[in-house]
Amino acid sequence: MLGADASVFPSVFVALYAAHEVGDHWLQTNGQACGKGAAGWTGRLLCARHVATLTAVKAAALTVVAMVLALPLNPYAVSAALAVDAVSHYWADRRTTLVALADWLGRTLVPGKGGFARLGDGATAPTGTGAYALDQSWHIGWLAAAALVASLGVSV
Repeated sequence: MLGADASVFPSVFVALYAAHEVGDHWLQTNGQACGKGAAGWTGRLLCARHVATLTAVKAAALTVVAMVLALPLNPYAVSAALAVDAVSHYWADRRTTLVALADWLGRTLVPGKGGFARLGDGATAPTGTGAYALDQSWHIGWLAAAALVASLGVSV
């Protein structure tokens, strides 16, 4: 049985969510924000740098929260959680992947989702677009999954 303490999940989720907000909005450079979806190695590198910084912020937040609250986190579970989050974040931030998923959903399960992903002008107001809303909801969903993974293997 995988042990878990019920207080660990919400504490880890809140730490990851707060770190996500800071890392994704305050610490991401303008070059990363504008170029991480570009085709080729330049876009991949910008996205990887953004995700590396973001993951470091999340690791620091988890460390502080674990120390202050004396959370019995398993370092292997935390590492796996940060990896799950980093991979899912990189995948979505390459942009074409998330739009392709929205297009597929629009053709199969949720009519119009691809159109929603294209709402607004991303060049002038990236935070007011359908793509931004889908991007952030994707990240938050994966933060919950990561928090659950980080909660595994905790002794009760």
